[in-house]
Amino acid sequence: MNILFIHQNFPGQFKHLSVALSAQGHHVTALTLRVKQATSWKGVRVLPYAITRKGGQQLHPWMLDMDSKVTRGEACYRAAMQLKEQGYHPDVIIAHHGWGESLFLRDVWPRARLGIYCELYHLAGYPHLGFDPEFQSPQAGAEALRIRLKNLNNHMHFDIAQAGISPTLFQAETFPPAFRDRISVIHDGIDTAQVKADPGVRFPLGDRVLTREDEVVTFVNRNLEPYRGYHIFMRALPRLLRERPQAQILITGGDGTSYGAKPPAGKTWKQIFIDEVRGQIPDEDWARVHFLGRIPYDRFLDMLRLSRCHVYLTYPFVLSWSLLEAMATETPIVASDTAPLREAITHDVTGRLVDFFDPAALVDQVCALLDDAPARARLGAAARDHVLQTYDLESICLPRQIAWVEALAQLPVPDLPA
Repeated sequence: MNILFIHQNFPGQFKHLSVALSAQGHHVTALTLRVKQATSWKGVRVLPYAITRKGGQQLHPWMLDMDSKVTRGEACYRAAMQLKEQGYHPDVIIAHHGWGESLFLRDVWPRARLGIYCELYHLAGYPHLGFDPEFQSPQAGAEALRIRLKNLNNHMHFDIAQAGISPTLFQAETFPPAFRDRISVIHDGIDTAQVKADPGVRFPLGDRVLTREDEVVTFVNRNLEPYRGYHIFMRALPRLLRERPQAQILITGGDGTSYGAKPPAGKTWKQIFIDEVRGQIPDEDWARVHFLGRIPYDRFLDMLRLSRCHVYLTYPFVLSWSLLEAMATETPIVASDTAPLREAITHDVTGRLVDFFDPAALVDQVCALLDDAPARARLGAAARDHVLQTYDLESICLPRQIAWVEALAQLPVPDLPA
């Protein structure tokens, strides 16, 4: 079978599925912005597409998002037309459609089955919008209208896609009934053979090496920003450092913005909240706070293995891989009591849940776990067992993903909308 993957940052969520399908003997190709020249990766033929125009000129600001998606869709369409002229015809197209790349691909190959990765449908009501009053838009009503327009791309894909796949029930349930029935909930998968505890882990940090003998608290964002609770964690730090005079705090994440509002011009959310709390923290305590930036994956896993308590906070939004990876390493978790977390964590069974907006409760729970080694062991073991039973790559997720692709290939292809 000819299978075409579409992802601007391939492999992204398809890093396991694409390789597994290639290993089964399928002819797997990927179109992506990530490479500039054709290459091969683990049996997958990876081809570039290029954006040749800048979007967003002379547009209503609410349409900038759609302009960006159509720009990518056009670029991907032109690359697909070149492939078609070379005689390439996919049986199945699997796309992360969130950037619009797959908008016009069934115009190129009308008989191909299209399956889309359904990461999120943008809901304009609370708590998806207006969850955090501190960062409420001054024009909240107009913001709801802009958010609704972000779903134009989703709706255009509903007309051309035969099936969807979503990693969590929370994410799938954001989609409207008209397409929700076509979405299978299958997580991307956690490679638990690799992501597991290591009691002998050693973590070089400056002029010292941390081990499991050290009291380490960890916090991870892709980028340090309010959407993932960075401001709440920073506001908890002064008291946490006072009450845990031996604790080392490891904070991982970049300085940019992945989700939500950007910081004021010339500033970063990271520095804004450092500045807010720094005056409450003596220099000797601040020396125990370590901003690691973005780190290689093997070092990231060692950081989780080292941690005595991992803090994970998020708005009602996409669940991070890092939360499940921490659970797979048997790291005790304190997390926000928000909808995505309730799917993965049962309070005091596989972790502890606290009100997102309550730094004091966050400190209470972290300190309670740091003082209770049996509770840490119990929660960590249960967390890994839950990942093994629900999110394990090899035994659960990958077989279901492959079955989803095989079922997709058998679905009838309706006519394109007029």
